[in-house]
Amino acid sequence: MSDILIRRTHGMTQAKARKAAEQIADELAAEFDMRHAWEGSTLNFSRTGVHGCIVVGAKEVEVRAKLGFLLAFLRPKIEQEIHRFCDEKFVPPRSG
Repeated sequence: MSDILIRRTHGMTQAKARKAAEQIADELAAEFDMRHAWEGSTLNFSRTGVHGCIVVGAKEVEVRAKLGFLLAFLRPKIEQEIHRFCDEKFVPPRSG
């Protein structure tokens, strides 16, 4: 298995960050036939060959994914897409 771990700080309320995580999961579900469900502040997702979660904290979001053998060679592309999703959906905290 190949693991992906991405952490980002955000400047959103936890409710808005949860909504952003839900949007990411909905897009993944539509594109890759992934299932997802909330368990507290953690959004778990899975499909054949991959499972993981998005943990939404008050100031940080963490995306964890485990890729099965057949998807491990796509890790760079998948990781790039997760970064893109995070850049689009999670507003960074304001500085100053």
